[in-house]
Amino acid sequence: MRFKLIVAMAEEKWTDALMDAARDAGAKGSTVIHNGKGKGVDVAKTFLGLSLEIAIDIILLLVEEHQSRTILEALEKAGDMKEKGTGIAFQVDVEDAVGVSHQIRELVSMVEEQI
Repeated sequence: MRFKLIVAMAEEKWTDALMDAARDAGAKGSTVIHNGKGKGVDVAKTFLGLSLEIAIDIILLLVEEHQSRTILEALEKAGDMKEKGTGIAFQVDVEDAVGVSHQIRELVSMVEEQI
């Protein structure tokens, strides 16, 4: 079984919606890193001329590769990521992973239905 790591970064107000969308799309678990810092293309300015860094959450999802695109699209929709400044999500290949045998048992039947 092959895995992808999906990384989603968005303001904290989107975190619950993103995690719910990922689970509904087939993700079995997630890790959230709170209080990251993010800047978009256009840097927001305060009234003192200082740049304003927006606190973001980083959501990590280790998913089976056959489900990864569906989950990524669900994140885009749930986080309104087509709009500028709402967040970003991407996936990367995972060469190897341990500690996921419990997920593999659940995923086998789901993936077999999809392919």
